[in-house]
Amino acid sequence: MNKNFMFGFFMRFAVLALLGIMQSSPVFAQCDGRLIEKGAFLHPPLCAPKEPKRIISLVPTFSLGVALELGLPVVGAPLFGMSDEDLKSKAEAAGVVDLGSFMEPSIEKIIALKPDLIIGSDFLGEEAYQMASKLAPTALITAANWKDFYRTLADITGINGDIDGRFAEYQKRVAAIRERVPKDVRVSVVRITPWEFQVYMDEPEAWAPFDVLREAGVRRTDFETSETKVGTKRIDFEGLAGLDGDILLYIVGGSNDSATSGRHEAVLANPLWKMLPAVKAGRVYRVDEATWMEFSGLASANKVLDDIETYIISRP
Repeated sequence: MNKNFMFGFFMRFAVLALLGIMQSSPVFAQCDGRLIEKGAFLHPPLCAPKEPKRIISLVPTFSLGVALELGLPVVGAPLFGMSDEDLKSKAEAAGVVDLGSFMEPSIEKIIALKPDLIIGSDFLGEEAYQMASKLAPTALITAANWKDFYRTLADITGINGDIDGRFAEYQKRVAAIRERVPKDVRVSVVRITPWEFQVYMDEPEAWAPFDVLREAGVRRTDFETSETKVGTKRIDFEGLAGLDGDILLYIVGGSNDSATSGRHEAVLANPLWKMLPAVKAGRVYRVDEATWMEFSGLASANKVLDDIETYIISRP
């Protein structure tokens, strides 16, 4: 996915470069904004505007959702193909212009919107940074933890006040849920894709929704838990045996066509799936791919907590 994104981005950018649109000097050479010497983003220093007025988000999930929750003036983002209809509606209501596909956003639209800041995540890669930074100061944030992402974006955009205070109600709810989560129940979580199964680990720097599970005291199986960084386990049908939790949550879709390819139905009908303890016990639940695969900030975190209350606490 990353390579396709970069190829399309590069080809369109190269054409525009021939028309003389790209600037020739680094955006921070003569900084008349806020020079941020270091931070959790690619290639500091960053010359950020004192008060950004026209922000482009290159990522239609996390950086877009966090920016809108922070009340930032986002003028454009690639909204096409989003699974999270709530976030899409919020973006449209805020006047965010659709830049097209995440894989190949419209460079012409980005230029027409005249951004004074471009934001995103570092997984977009070096090529995307080099290209976007020719148009406006660009912050591709490297923070692995979703709360640190919040803090970094707030710092870059000059938001004053106690950012941790924004998490106060969430932390209060987490603490209450942690007291209610059954301590003797193990939970398995798996994502179904058209070609494999993916297990997002309970580990340090876990992907945001799984970090929420960890913080809320949800116990995963040994197969799904690590005290060191492992990343995502990719397994076949035989590997499903490791998902021996008392409860099984599963995700279908989220940036792939597994929801419509027939793979979902084939998996649920497979004998190896039916042999899983949670499936046999009738404690298997599908959760929303928009929440779990397109996590976009505090709203998503609270939806994960909703799932914990619904499927783990209410139906232990």
